Amino acid sequence: QVRLVESGGGLVQAGGSLRLSCAASGTISSVNGMGWYRQAAGKKRELVAAITSSGGTNYADSVQDRFTISRDNAKNTVYLQMNSLKPEDTAVYYCAGQSWRGIYDYWGQGTQVTVSS
Repeated sequence: QVRLVESGGGLVQAGGSLRLSCAASGTISSVNGMGWYRQAAGKKRELVAAITSSGGTNYADSVQDRFTISRDNAKNTVYLQMNSLKPEDTAVYYCAGQSWRGIYDYWGQGTQVTVSS
């Protein structure tokens, strides 16, 4: 069993920054890549950023050059540094982990990010 717990969400003004953290516990060895998703009110959940077990990253076009995903394997933690935040970044952000199937099978409970204009 894998447990993911997000933290770091909150309210910030446009142009500001936040850093989200995702702490993993349990059978960590079963987790491969990690990702951050977000879901805004009335919209589908979308993948914002992902990082492989070897450190390769990719980003949604909407956050490229503003967001940075990283991982600290010693702490079993994944981060999402969000800079130059925009009101359209407002959403619930979820941490997700890939199982051996290559599917995001593990999910955190989500953390709210609200960006005011």
